[in-house]
Amino acid sequence: MDIMNWQFLFDTFFVALSGVPVALLVTVVSLFIAVPLGFLLALARVYEVPVINFFAKIYISFVRGTPVIIQIFVLYATIPLLLKGLFEKYNIDYPIYEVNPLWYAFIIFSFNTAAILIEVFRSALQTVPKGQLEAAQSVGLTATQAYRRIIIPQALVAAMPNLCTATINLIKATSLGYAISLQEITLKAKVEANLGYNYLEAYIDIFIVYLIVCMTVEYLFKWSEKRLSRYKVATV
Repeated sequence: MDIMNWQFLFDTFFVALSGVPVALLVTVVSLFIAVPLGFLLALARVYEVPVINFFAKIYISFVRGTPVIIQIFVLYATIPLLLKGLFEKYNIDYPIYEVNPLWYAFIIFSFNTAAILIEVFRSALQTVPKGQLEAAQSVGLTATQAYRRIIIPQALVAAMPNLCTATINLIKATSLGYAISLQEITLKAKVEANLGYNYLEAYIDIFIVYLIVCMTVEYLFKWSEKRLSRYKVATV
């Protein structure tokens, strides 16, 4: 007796693969929001800006100390209630509970990723000697120009390995989107598996698809890291 339905395994692989665009869209949009937010809060931590630095510490501790799936449940339950109260206050007629789960995914995963990137960018910024900023300002560059031309490129080199890890973890975390009915890789494969209880095959397909996607992203980061390696000289 063959315990593996090979035809289902083959067919469902492409079903799972069809969820990749959604997983990548959530990843890209979440990073688009989280990167600038994480960088600004990292600066606040580096320069110990009052109130903001304290808020950032609490924020990081909350995200680090709670499972992603719990964050998803809490935010997915809280956001509609907040929006409902806000809309009722301003007499806005909008079906809150009919919002596409994709929008909630953007908020939830941005919230989680930004906290992780705060520490990634903070540690990377601290690898750049403080004299770099002073030297740049002494030749007439503004702080913004110094960061854009000198400090950020150097910090980015140091941040790349951790940024790669954070991105891959984010891609893998999108598999939890099934909890909010997000039509990503995991949910698509599980729906197919429900028809004939072929869960083993479905999970193997999910495993293979995520492995392919994550290995591809890792390769792209390594390629980018080599391209940025020319800035390493400046950090010596």
